[in-house]
Amino acid sequence: MRKIDVLLAEYGLSHQNPTNKTIHWICVPAIFFSIVALLFCIPQGPLVALEPLLSNFSNWATLVLVVVLIYYTTLSPPLALGMFLFSAVCLAVANLIDIISPFPLWSIGILVFILAWVFQFYGHKIEGKKPSFLKDLQFLLIGPAWLMHFIYKKFGFAY
Repeated sequence: MRKIDVLLAEYGLSHQNPTNKTIHWICVPAIFFSIVALLFCIPQGPLVALEPLLSNFSNWATLVLVVVLIYYTTLSPPLALGMFLFSAVCLAVANLIDIISPFPLWSIGILVFILAWVFQFYGHKIEGKKPSFLKDLQFLLIGPAWLMHFIYKKFGFAY
């Protein structure tokens, strides 16, 4: 059995309750986005030298997402492609909010992060099982991939 299959199966063990699953479908992408948004807000510092090459995408969010996508690629290249597309959407939305929102992006990121985690923990209270990441931190990255694998299954894509 492939490592990705083992990780997805183990993650799924603590996500059986339909209410908890529904909460995860909303909150896992929200948390992922909020982290991208918060990373997007970190001052560029040494990344400023890359500005002419990368335009608005020379930021800490992009750098961290590259590392995360390398991790996903080691688990499943097809799944990494889906996560790349979702990551690109998160970056684009963060950039758009940063440009047009009357509220600072960091404040939106913090609000979304806190609310989504409150609901996540509530979902696990309903489930009666602890979140998987308390056992192994890599499950923080498996959660989004777990949702993506359901999308792949729905459309008949191999992951």
